[in-house]
Amino acid sequence: MKDADQGSAGELIGEGLRIGIVRARFNEALTNKLAEACLAELDRLDVDADDIRHVSVPGALEIPLALKALAESGEFDALVALGCVIRGETYHFELVANESGAGVTRVALDHGVPVANAILTVENEAQAWARAEDKGRDAARVAVEMANLMEELS
Repeated sequence: MKDADQGSAGELIGEGLRIGIVRARFNEALTNKLAEACLAELDRLDVDADDIRHVSVPGALEIPLALKALAESGEFDALVALGCVIRGETYHFELVANESGAGVTRVALDHGVPVANAILTVENEAQAWARAEDKGRDAARVAVEMANLMEELS
């Protein structure tokens, strides 16, 4: 059994965990940066590359459906959602930001699989670039921490 205080102690253990990642291709340079940082952090946390499944979808609205398919497979200890929604001049930003976020949460609650939500919702591209690396890294840490917590709680 893993230590319940591992997150506060700063020692996250990824060894043996299976992680699924769903990345939106819309704003691809930014989502690639999110994925790069996430994968590097998972490696640093000792998640074996063979235990990571990374799939891509067209945009943020498609992320929840792919997460649902991964969750239903029963193969993953945690999932990660990677995307980037940049505000435009229409209501579309709110629709995509709200619905993708709600879908990600629904997958986690409906399937009992932790989902680290790293779908950036920002005002402009500069804000996205300023956050992409940290958010990708944070998503990996959240996935590992929550996978360990769920194992402990079961």
